[in-house]
Amino acid sequence: MTTRFPGAPRVLPDFPWDALEPARERAAQHPGGVVDLSIGTPVDDTPALLGQALAAAGNAPGYPAALGTAALRTAAAGWLSRRLGVTVADPLGADPSVIPTVGSKELVALLPTLLGLSGGTVLIPSVAYPTYEVGAVVAGLDVRRTDVPPADADGVVLVWLNSPGNPHGRVMDDDELRAWVDWGRTHGVPIASDECYVTLGWDVEPRSLLHPAVAGNDHAGLLAVHSLSKQSSAAGYRGGLLSGDPALVRRVWEVRRHLGLLVPTPVQAAMTAALADDAHVDAQRERYRARRDRLAAAVRGAGLRIDHSAAGLYLWVTRDEDCWATIDWLAGLGIVAAPGAFYGPSGERHVRMALTATDERIDTAVARLAG
Repeated sequence: MTTRFPGAPRVLPDFPWDALEPARERAAQHPGGVVDLSIGTPVDDTPALLGQALAAAGNAPGYPAALGTAALRTAAAGWLSRRLGVTVADPLGADPSVIPTVGSKELVALLPTLLGLSGGTVLIPSVAYPTYEVGAVVAGLDVRRTDVPPADADGVVLVWLNSPGNPHGRVMDDDELRAWVDWGRTHGVPIASDECYVTLGWDVEPRSLLHPAVAGNDHAGLLAVHSLSKQSSAAGYRGGLLSGDPALVRRVWEVRRHLGLLVPTPVQAAMTAALADDAHVDAQRERYRARRDRLAAAVRGAGLRIDHSAAGLYLWVTRDEDCWATIDWLAGLGIVAAPGAFYGPSGERHVRMALTATDERIDTAVARLAG
């Protein structure tokens, strides 16, 4: 079932996960149960320090600030500097350079609307997280898929980058990122980078769009989106960040406070604690690394190929056939993956396998792939 928004030139795509139900039903018939590698939802316990901070701030009778507490914005600026080498403008200044968001998905879905964009086209990667397209459709905008800056910017009002990429784990190098920065600034088009997997580099070290080697001395025209969901195993907290050009961040913040898009005060306290602590992030990263090593070896041992997957929480896998044939084959083993067609026509011969399953389920998948 499709949904058309008033005034929108496109219809909202079908919710893709509904199409996986037949594969789930087939996989459920396996005597050892389902190994669900289709959705990247964390399964490991949320670190205790987040829960403790949440509980300590539980007496919160007043409305939270859309801007975020001073402690949170300071912690976020520290995290960006310490972990990503990014120095934002004064986080406590009159024009905010970093604000909290209700996770990263709502920000991705609403950014064109929050920026007041209309009557144009949003550029998204050729293989892309579906919410970039959804956000454009909700705002009444068109979508064009491309991985390189186009020859002209006719009608383009926003560019989405995603590095490390979902679903394929591809990492853009500095030259690619700089090319987009230069193009955006030349044509006056904002460039937004979804970097929610930026701390999960395996074969390469991902670079933020806001890093001085890419952005230069300021963040004019640039935005970066980050999330605590994966790195802190805290998807249920819905804690994300938007940072970059203070003029753009302010525009987003002003609309968000009118709409009441507020991160709860206890969650802001938990985010502050999480962003100030590197140990739990490093520990979670090593859990994912160990699962990746085991699953990747099993996938290759079963005769499949892994493309890209240099970072992030997924393996981009192919048997050089239509993705739905691979989905059916895996379902016969009791394994559910995500068909690459969910992410655009260029993904139709791949499937995405998530590392966000327990060690026991990953080991079960490894055994089944080994036959």
